Amino acid sequence: MERKRRQPYKRNKKRIHIVAAVLSVTAAFAAVCGIVYFMRGSGRETPEELLVRYMEQIGQHNYEEMYRMTDPAHSAYTDKEAFIKRNSAIYEGIEIENVRVEVLENDRNNSREQDSVAYQMSFDTLAGNLRFENEMQFTDTEDGYKIIWHDGLIFPELASEDKVRIESSPAERGKILDRNERMLAGPGTASSVGLVPGRLEDRENALHQLSRLLDMDPETIRNCLDAAWVTEDSFVPLKTVPKVSELDLMALDPKEDVLAEKARQDVLLAIPGVMISDVEVRTYPFGAAAGHLTGYVRNVTAEDLEEHAGEGYNENSVIGKSGLEALFEKELKGQDGCSIYIEREDGSKKSVLANLPVKNGQDVRLTIDTQLQEALYQQFQEDPGCSVAMDPCSGEVLALVSTPSFDSNEFILGLSDARWNALNEDERKPLLNRFRQIWCPGSTLKPVIASIGLKTGAVDWQEDFGNEGLSWQKDATWGDYYITTLHAYEPVTMENALIYSDNIYFAKAALGIGADVLERELNIMGFGEQIPFEIVMPPSQYSNTEHIESEIQLADSGYGQGQILVNPLHMAGLYTAFCNGGNALKPRLVYEDEADMDAGSNTGAEIWLPQIFSVETAAQVLEGMKKVVNNPEGTGYAAHREDIVLAGKTGTAEIKASVEDTEGTEIGWFAVFTAEKDAEDSLLIVSMVENVKEIGGSGYVVSKDRNALDAYWGSGQ
Repeated sequence: MERKRRQPYKRNKKRIHIVAAVLSVTAAFAAVCGIVYFMRGSGRETPEELLVRYMEQIGQHNYEEMYRMTDPAHSAYTDKEAFIKRNSAIYEGIEIENVRVEVLENDRNNSREQDSVAYQMSFDTLAGNLRFENEMQFTDTEDGYKIIWHDGLIFPELASEDKVRIESSPAERGKILDRNERMLAGPGTASSVGLVPGRLEDRENALHQLSRLLDMDPETIRNCLDAAWVTEDSFVPLKTVPKVSELDLMALDPKEDVLAEKARQDVLLAIPGVMISDVEVRTYPFGAAAGHLTGYVRNVTAEDLEEHAGEGYNENSVIGKSGLEALFEKELKGQDGCSIYIEREDGSKKSVLANLPVKNGQDVRLTIDTQLQEALYQQFQEDPGCSVAMDPCSGEVLALVSTPSFDSNEFILGLSDARWNALNEDERKPLLNRFRQIWCPGSTLKPVIASIGLKTGAVDWQEDFGNEGLSWQKDATWGDYYITTLHAYEPVTMENALIYSDNIYFAKAALGIGADVLERELNIMGFGEQIPFEIVMPPSQYSNTEHIESEIQLADSGYGQGQILVNPLHMAGLYTAFCNGGNALKPRLVYEDEADMDAGSNTGAEIWLPQIFSVETAAQVLEGMKKVVNNPEGTGYAAHREDIVLAGKTGTAEIKASVEDTEGTEIGWFAVFTAEKDAEDSLLIVSMVENVKEIGGSGYVVSKDRNALDAYWGSGQ
């Protein structure tokens, strides 16, 4: 029987008008018979209309109303509760949504007692869209048409003894890899500590010991054991702990934390009823060295499910909560597979109704070099600070380190309240991501100011500003405010000012440049704008207001003080201009194979800020920065190497509550990079440490960076 498509059915309500008239008894009887006949015909709800209304109730989960539309005497279910249970279990189990029905034209049964309507039905499910053709039969009763219900109305192949099953295939979360494909985040193994209730010998004593060893509240453990699903033979997981591998224990010098964890697990296993089994978890092999970079995942919350409705999350999903795990969540998460099928009474598979193939998450490969990341972390791990490393010839970001840090694995295994409080209350703020902040740059801004002075003609490379001693003010209008410097030298030229890091010279240079021109040039250099980078960084600034407001503020800006605040990655990006003829490169975090790079480029470099100063200016300032590291008088000489020519600039920024404040702290900086374009391992590092006033100022940072370079490159001597 060929069926023709109709337009999607729309219910058409008809109103019956009865005209009153004076009739004879015979005429009145005839009129009444006519009305009854009319109502049993086209004036009442048709089978098609009933079908459409029934389908509407499915989408609304209104199973009682659906039952009222059926004729129990001719249907598979005479019991309302059984009908509701069968329909709700299937429709809600497969998470039916967006129900649509289209009535199909066919040869109608002319019997007055029974009719049928062919239709096409479609709806969305956990396993995707499901579409099929079916037929609904009706009985014609005194109360109108009723549906002859049977299981086949849910799915044509479904019989009363069949079950509808859902089979899920969880997607594997993608890995986060460094440039050399070392894993920063990915699948790993931990140990699940749990109890078998039937094997407990002294429940209360065991709970007391477990509470102490696992840092869990005894009531929490009791609640786990008293859950409805638990039997005497169940394994009841309590806490996930680090797995102690035999390889770790067989090391020549096993780590203290590994030995301590082994001892704890031995004590746990001595408690009757305790079992420890392997469990797959997300793991972070570089721990605290990359904690702020990788971030971590957590189990989804009700709020997450609401916020990400329709994106494939369920109550068993994990979601990136910070760092790269959150940034690349869409790429990493993948899509769970799901199959909806009919199962026969004997357990065999009858037919597959819908199938959504599993799609594993993508791996994300970064430009990060974990060897350098670790080398920098090892040097600064106890210091409140951060380091940013780039390849100055390609713009690839090689390290992003914030210290002190946290171990992302702790969030996977579960933080105790005590540990969470310790992290939050630590005055060094280990949860603060410092490479995502803006800081007073101090003298690391001087090469930028020097370049602006040369570019605008406000300063000449050879001009001698004259020896002012160790303190200076422009004139008496500055009152008791003086700018100070640490070294007296001659001649006071730009090159020497860079070598000796002379605040007075660069204050004069800023005054010569002028506030309007300095603001314009800093705007050209990306101040006040978002850095074009995958991780959102706050914009750098030159004032707390829209403009540099005073002469003193302008002078202070010349040596990186005043109200200037710079993000470390922005500073690194500006420094790439000294290696690229005045062009600042765009920082890149996602690794590109050579085949994916732009034609004609073997580095993948992309210019972010074109020609912020000339080739000649870049070369001149670079020569001065070389001498900062390679001249024995230079403030960065402690980083000097025999094997690689380095350039750089130190910086010490005073942080005061007011001009009169003598108790303020200092931020120490060091920016260092390979000065030769053809260097085999081109590298640029910008490091910052807070509170260096009593530990050597910027010299402390120089020595730490030198140690990190030695660990990364070798001593070079």
